[in-house]
Amino acid sequence: MKGKRKGKIVVLHLAARYPLAGVIWQLLNHLLGLRAMGFDVYYIEDHRAYVYDPSIETATPDPSNNLKLIGGILARYGFGDRWSFLNSARDEYLGMPREKCMELFRDADAVINLCGATEPREEHEKTRCLIYLETDPGVFQLELARKIPSTVEFARAHKLFFTYGYNIGSTDCILPAAGIEWHHTRPPVILDEWHPGVGPAEPRVFTTVGTWRNNGSDMVIKGETYFWSKHINFVKVLDVARLADQPIEIATNLTSGPDYDRGIAGGFTFVPVIPMSLDIDAYREYISSSRGEFTASKDIYVRPRTGWFSDRSACYLAAGRPVITQSTGFEKFVPAGEGLLAFNDSAGAVEAIRAVNSDYARHAHAARDIAEEYFDAVKLLGEIVDAAGI
Repeated sequence: MKGKRKGKIVVLHLAARYPLAGVIWQLLNHLLGLRAMGFDVYYIEDHRAYVYDPSIETATPDPSNNLKLIGGILARYGFGDRWSFLNSARDEYLGMPREKCMELFRDADAVINLCGATEPREEHEKTRCLIYLETDPGVFQLELARKIPSTVEFARAHKLFFTYGYNIGSTDCILPAAGIEWHHTRPPVILDEWHPGVGPAEPRVFTTVGTWRNNGSDMVIKGETYFWSKHINFVKVLDVARLADQPIEIATNLTSGPDYDRGIAGGFTFVPVIPMSLDIDAYREYISSSRGEFTASKDIYVRPRTGWFSDRSACYLAAGRPVITQSTGFEKFVPAGEGLLAFNDSAGAVEAIRAVNSDYARHAHAARDIAEEYFDAVKLLGEIVDAAGI
C-alpha cells in the first residue's frame, strides 16, 4: 500500500434497513478498509425507507431494534460516534445530528453510494464526488439504456460508476453499458477479520447462506425474462450432494414445498438462516467452520454473463474455504481451478466437488491466496479512491 492516505469519506448503505450479517459485513468491509488506508470515515444511512424486521419478516417504521444491533456493531469497530440514521417516520437523524451530516456531505472528499442505497438529494449532489458503487448489476443498466427518467436523473447525480459486473462492456455480456464509463471492481474483504484455520482442519460439510426465493427486479431483454432469484438455478443442481456423495447444507428460509423435497431427496440439508444470520460472529463462524461453499447464482448474473462475484463467496475464500459456484463469467478475471471452481451444470458441479475433495488442503490454501490477491479490501478500495483523485 502507498503510505497513509488523507481525506474524509462518507459511506451510504442500508445495513440498518436489512440488519443481516452478510449485509453488515458488506458495510464493515468498506468502512474498515477505508479506515485502514488512513481516511477519516463516516457512515450515514438516509435512504428514507422503512426498515426490515427479521422477527416478523416485514417492514416497520420503528428502527429502534435494528439500530440497537447496528449501533453496537459500529461502536465495537470504533465508529460509535461516526454514524447516523435518518428516521423517515419522524424526519430526524439518530446518531450524528442533521447538522453534522450536512457538514460531512459538504466537506467530504467523496461520498460512496454503496449498493446505490440512497436516492440522491440536494445535499448529496453538492458533495465533491458522489460515487455509485453497484453490487447487483442488471436492472440499472437496462433502465439507463431505456432512458427511464428517474434512473437517468439518479445516474446524473453521480460522478463515478463502479460495478461488480466485471464483464459489462465485453462482447459476451448482453447487459448494455448504457453510455456509462464503468469501472469494474470486486467485493472487498478485510482479510484480518477472516482467519484461516478456524474450525476443523477438514470440515465435513459444504454450506451456503441466503434467501431461497427473491421476488422483483426481473429483467426482460429482447422478449426473454432473466430472473432476480437464484432458486431458478439452484433447483437444477439439487441432485449434486447425492451424486458427489458430499454433504451440503443450505442456511435459508426454505422449509417445505417441491424445492425442499427435491433438495432432501438429492442429499441436501436445509437449516434456518435465522437467528445465525442476525449475528456477525455466528455468521463468520458458520462460514469458517464449513468445508467450503457450494452455491448457485441469480439468473440475472448467469445468463447475461455479467462477471459478477458474491461478497459472501469472497468471505469463504478469505477464511481459507474453497468456493464452488456457478459461472457468471467471473473466471475471465479471477483464476478458477484451485480454491475457486466454476460450474455450468450438475455434472460440472459434481466434478468440482470431487476435485476439491481429492486434495482439500491444497484447495483451502489456494482459496486464501485468491482472497489476498483479488479481494483484499485495501487494494480494491484503493483503486476506487485513485479513480476519484483522492
